[in-house]
Amino acid sequence: MVLRGLDTYRALKVNKPPRAKQSCAFDVVEWARVRLGFQADERQAEVLRSGAKWGILNCTRQWGKSTLGAAKVVHHACANAGSLVLVASPSGRQSGELMHKAAAMLARLGIRKRGAPGATDISLMLPNGSRIVGLPGIEATARGFSAVSLLVIDEAARVEDAAYKTLRPMLATVNGGVWLLSTPFGKRGFFWEEWAHGGEDWFRMSVPATECTRISREWLEKERRSMGPTWFQQEYMCAFLDNGAAVFGRDLVEAAFDEGVEELRLG
Repeated sequence: MVLRGLDTYRALKVNKPPRAKQSCAFDVVEWARVRLGFQADERQAEVLRSGAKWGILNCTRQWGKSTLGAAKVVHHACANAGSLVLVASPSGRQSGELMHKAAAMLARLGIRKRGAPGATDISLMLPNGSRIVGLPGIEATARGFSAVSLLVIDEAARVEDAAYKTLRPMLATVNGGVWLLSTPFGKRGFFWEEWAHGGEDWFRMSVPATECTRISREWLEKERRSMGPTWFQQEYMCAFLDNGAAVFGRDLVEAAFDEGVEELRLG
């Protein structure tokens, strides 16, 4: 029997008394804990419960953003029959890692891994007809998909702008959602632009290492001494820093513009 939409979602709930089952149906955090084995911390739970279609997570290394992304992907695919979910990253290996976590979560739901017809070897198909497809973040290989319900880009700060601009139109016909997950990589690229200038459509969250209970203060102090302040601020404290290659820093260039000054036309 092929299950559809929320029927699939509800059928995969834990076998508990009626009141507890109803709680699981409406609390994605509890559902993820019980059925996927993902114990979200306070900030991760905030993301899962946000209900936002468009989100940017600017997070420290080792916070668990890929695992959180896998949980969001699986939840979306279970709850939306026939949906197409794309997972992109700078490389096929990195996309495969998030897909591997998603496959493990599906296995806990009793769904065996099987490839989507005609797709790459890092793809999954659910009994309700939903597909989860992993892609490398390369513009040339990202084309060919349509009606994408959810796009998740892992390590987004290191994905090429061309890939992002190629993927965005695939959401148009179904008004799909986008989640960008990354540690910063300078004031450059679409991840920085959407974070700094993307407008109010985005749910934004920044999680420095000092807010991650799984990373000790002793470790952070050792890393600060070893890496130096610039790399430490970027990798652990979610700081967007100029890479030093430009003559003028990004903040200085942006501050030089004054919208109140009229354009001077010659001739």
